[in-house]
Amino acid sequence: MLKATRSLRASWSRTLRLPKSDFPARPLPSATPEYLRRCTDELYKWQQDSRSKADDNGKIPDTFTLHDGPPYANGPLHIGHALNKITKDVICRFEVSQGKRVNYIPGWDCHGLPIEVKALQAQKKDAASTDPVSVREAARELATRTVEEQKTGFKEWAVMGDWDNAYKTMERGFEIRQLEVFKEMFEKGLIYRQFKPVYWSPSSRTALAEAELEYDENHKSLAAYVRFPVTVAEGLRNGVLNGLQEDLSVVIWTTTPWTLPANKAIAVHNNMDYSIVQDRGNDNELILVASSRIEHYQEALGHDVTIRALKLKGSDLAGNLTYENPFQRANGPQPIIHADFVSDASGTGLVHCAPGHGMDDYNVCSALGIPAFAPVDDAGAFTKEAFPEHPEILEGLPVQNEKKTGSRAIVDYLKKLDLLRGKHTYRHKYPIDWRTKQPVIVRATEQWFANVDGIKHGAMKAIEHVEFKPDAGRARLESFIQGRSQWCISRQRAWGVPIPALYRVDGGRHEATMDSEIIQNAIDVVKSRGIDAWWTDSQDDPAWQPKHLPGTYVRGRDTMDVWFDSGTSWTLLPANDRQPVADVYLEGTDQHRGWFQSSLLTHVATQQYDSQIVKAPYNMLITHGFTLDSDGRKMSKSLGNVISPVQIMSGELLPPIKRKKQKGAKQEQLKSNVPTYDAMGSDALRLWAASSDYTRDVTIGQPVLLSVNQALHKYRVTLKWLLGVISLPSWPQNYYTCLDYSHEDLLTNSLLTDHLAIYRLNQVTNEVHSHYAKYEFFKGVNTLNKYINNDLSAFYFETLKDRIYTGSLAECQHVQTILGLLFYSLLKMLAPVCPLLVEETWAHTPPELRENSIHPARTLWKPSETLSSESRDSNSEPWQDTYLTHIARLSAAIQSAQEELRAAKKLGSSLECRVLLGVPSDIASQSSLISSFLNGSSPSDLTSRTSDLAGLFVVSDLEVRDIEAVEKEIQDLSSRGQEHEWWAQRDCILDNGEEKLTAKVLVVKPKDEKCARCWRYLAPEPDSLCERCEDVVWEQEVRHKL
Repeated sequence: MLKATRSLRASWSRTLRLPKSDFPARPLPSATPEYLRRCTDELYKWQQDSRSKADDNGKIPDTFTLHDGPPYANGPLHIGHALNKITKDVICRFEVSQGKRVNYIPGWDCHGLPIEVKALQAQKKDAASTDPVSVREAARELATRTVEEQKTGFKEWAVMGDWDNAYKTMERGFEIRQLEVFKEMFEKGLIYRQFKPVYWSPSSRTALAEAELEYDENHKSLAAYVRFPVTVAEGLRNGVLNGLQEDLSVVIWTTTPWTLPANKAIAVHNNMDYSIVQDRGNDNELILVASSRIEHYQEALGHDVTIRALKLKGSDLAGNLTYENPFQRANGPQPIIHADFVSDASGTGLVHCAPGHGMDDYNVCSALGIPAFAPVDDAGAFTKEAFPEHPEILEGLPVQNEKKTGSRAIVDYLKKLDLLRGKHTYRHKYPIDWRTKQPVIVRATEQWFANVDGIKHGAMKAIEHVEFKPDAGRARLESFIQGRSQWCISRQRAWGVPIPALYRVDGGRHEATMDSEIIQNAIDVVKSRGIDAWWTDSQDDPAWQPKHLPGTYVRGRDTMDVWFDSGTSWTLLPANDRQPVADVYLEGTDQHRGWFQSSLLTHVATQQYDSQIVKAPYNMLITHGFTLDSDGRKMSKSLGNVISPVQIMSGELLPPIKRKKQKGAKQEQLKSNVPTYDAMGSDALRLWAASSDYTRDVTIGQPVLLSVNQALHKYRVTLKWLLGVISLPSWPQNYYTCLDYSHEDLLTNSLLTDHLAIYRLNQVTNEVHSHYAKYEFFKGVNTLNKYINNDLSAFYFETLKDRIYTGSLAECQHVQTILGLLFYSLLKMLAPVCPLLVEETWAHTPPELRENSIHPARTLWKPSETLSSESRDSNSEPWQDTYLTHIARLSAAIQSAQEELRAAKKLGSSLECRVLLGVPSDIASQSSLISSFLNGSSPSDLTSRTSDLAGLFVVSDLEVRDIEAVEKEIQDLSSRGQEHEWWAQRDCILDNGEEKLTAKVLVVKPKDEKCARCWRYLAPEPDSLCERCEDVVWEQEVRHKL
């Protein structure tokens, strides 16, 4: 027996195997650029090159294309960009791990009003007074600079892709492909020009498409009840009206009094009942209103009216009444007409129609030959045509419903004429410009349109085969398509792709002309001169005018909607006759009305869209929510709740790190108020994104980031310890690679702990893989976090440290090989989410192991075919699950008893106790590891010894006894009292599938002394070694001598 001396005690410490690694607690800024290059540019190039050829079996790897929805190149990156780009990157990295050749070409949306406005603001210029060429130069410069700034940020987030060939919508090649799509749509009759109402933004001075609208749910409008005296046709007067001789008027209700100068008709519904009421409060005037709205009209007036005639049908009125518009008297009488959209849900049952300011009004009036009229300019102010008789009253006034606006001026004028019967403030949902957030108006102008009605059926058919994530995205996209008949594609701005139309000069008039030759000629000139030449070339340059056109022509100044730009980005991808050009489109939920829709419409428009085979540009359409602060609010500068991705990477949003006092540090340094933050780099940002359920709105704040930071630190601590273990000199030479592992070999003569560890590893790996394959990364990360915290740190690592640190060489090597498998599996699971961490860890892996293994981000990751090293009975759960359930319950009972003893200051380390486990006598008498752990059907090669159970629960000893013997032991201990003995007991219910068994757990003092080497209480006397440690030390001495 080895007896301790001071020198021996020191020498025994040298016999321990203590894992060491220089893996840092936090990523080192100096090393990050190299790791970043390896896990982005190198990885992307490797998979592109190595998977472009057939393998040894002659099979070419499958491709996977995620088509990038281009972010807008007009400002710094925000947290929404991070959620979007990182989610895309995690998908791409997972698909690389599945052996696919991934194509991801990043892009940028570079045209449009916001870039134009911001560029001019920076130069302190006004768009109205700046020529188009200067506007375009300034906008291009801003977009170019912003693209480079954003690209730098994206790459710092470890987003891999074909950055050298990133697309920009302002590049010549992109613009040419866009014009070619436009030409094909024109040739199919889908492009036309018309004077009709469109959404118009006075703040942006351009037309807008429906996709460019947002809605103010609490907009205030000035609403008014307006009387129009009518002229009654003789047939109506002498017929249904029974010879009525008094004057008759109609009253309409409108929330847009500013449109009254453009009024062209008043609509009724043929099938609705109307009544004539006498208003004693207004000189006994006779008013025609819908019968069902009389009560409402009385409330508006503030007094009662008397019914004079009941149940006139709308069909009696339409065509038999006329009136005059007080602002357009020169136009003469205007008609009362029928319109299907008239209802009695609001107002008076009579609707004022201004076909120049409403689509419904336009449709009903144009069918009757009534022209549209819109006396409003680009700035949203009245022109003199609004009131030709007295232009000074309205001309130049803005039409929006604020003080001193056209609406108020109109109401005031109507009051003077005694035509106003009421006014009030009306709160309702109203469209606003999604860029400027200012109200829009509907205004008839000459615009270019795409006919959505013509391709709507084909578009709906195309998305039948598209997979949506979440499922609700399908209904959302379908509703936008179904609710759209046209797409206004022209914009009155300089920064964009021109609509290739020429205008014939005829005196002071310019008449639009477009045909296939004009478009193709424009494309040919752009190919040689560039798109800017459309503006920079002189107007009489003959290159732009095809020879078949006689006369004088000038080039148009309208540009295309930016959604048409980005909506044709699919032309970047190789055509595929059988499949969509992209596997995945992924953007925010607002893109159902934007890029998802415009991409679908332009793609369908270039196919035979009335055939049975029509494809969407995407196989799967994924949408993510918006990013909100921890209180669920949208982020805005005014609220001061904006979070920058840089703040997450630098750790600024977390509490500062507490500084440790360093020996010799100067007092001035200690008093420094400059905080130090826990900077975990881009992996912190990526882990936040991957931990979030992106299909919903995602919250972010300090509580969320603290949990992310803790998880990342846990990863690093776990990997550092594992690196230390596999770097020990005892690493078995026959396992020189992470790839040659056979689970069956590892489990031969293994302890119960090892069986369960490998089983759980396979179980978790399969579960994480399944979640990743469904792109439910937050579920995969959550599973991984629970596994690391509960299975590894709190259980498995604790049970095997003794075998690594103090066990025999064979024991240690066996554990090392299992941990090597676990280490490599962890890296594969982490690779899509935390590529920098994996790259850094791989760089610290022992060179021989690293050189003989495939990089975890490049190896093929497939789920395990079996979860057990043995076959299982399909009618029962695997024996490992039964064991794990028993272990969890026993462990909880043992730890509860230990905590009671710790609270009484009787117990410190769990090794300072032994456990008596009392079970029914028929089980206790059997020798096979508590009767195969309560009949859990363990495999035949499982080493059966109760010392394994002691290691499993990290106690010095565990004895299995008859429950009656344990109860008697408790009585004996109780009789001796706690002053002589200490102990704690717990009952534990175990379910063996057939019945529930009650086990008795008794935690007591060890019988033996503390081993000076392994600290288990198994030594025969103080300061000596236990039998196992004596054997190990002797083995080491023999090996050293050899």
